[in-house]
Amino acid sequence: MAVRHRVIRRSPGDVWAVLADGTRYADWVVGTAAARPVHGRWPEVGSTLVYEVRLGPVRLANRTVVRACVEGRELELEAHAGPLGTARIAVEIRPWGDDSLVIIDEHPLRGAGGTLHNPAVEVIIQVRHRAMLKRLADLCEAQDTAGEAVRAAPVGPPAPHGPGPG
Repeated sequence: MAVRHRVIRRSPGDVWAVLADGTRYADWVVGTAAARPVHGRWPEVGSTLVYEVRLGPVRLANRTVVRACVEGRELELEAHAGPLGTARIAVEIRPWGDDSLVIIDEHPLRGAGGTLHNPAVEVIIQVRHRAMLKRLADLCEAQDTAGEAVRAAPVGPPAPHGPGPG
């Protein structure tokens, strides 16, 4: 199993907001060029989105189905990859101080992906997860750019100006 984690400098609710937006799936899932929800209300169990993978001129359409969801904490997906089969992708969000610890766990379920799964494939999945978690962190943390500047500004009236000790 390929398991990878990252601390994201945002609250679990902020991270969940990105995961719960099916239209943003392609923004953080590496290898996905476009995605859109097509069935149910993402990310409710059973809801589905279709996504497109582009390899040069070749375009492959597949789907991802939500298999389990604990709002704000866990999202388990079954990603269909055509002839490669399916994979389980679980994303867990844990509070980590003021931040979030995000854990991605992926393994093949059915098809050629399971048959071909080996340590070399694990390395590729780990590299993909590192990139996915970076994209997710960038999306979540970018939402805070203005907020960080506001929180860093002094609060209250300015300090009085006058002669200092002399």
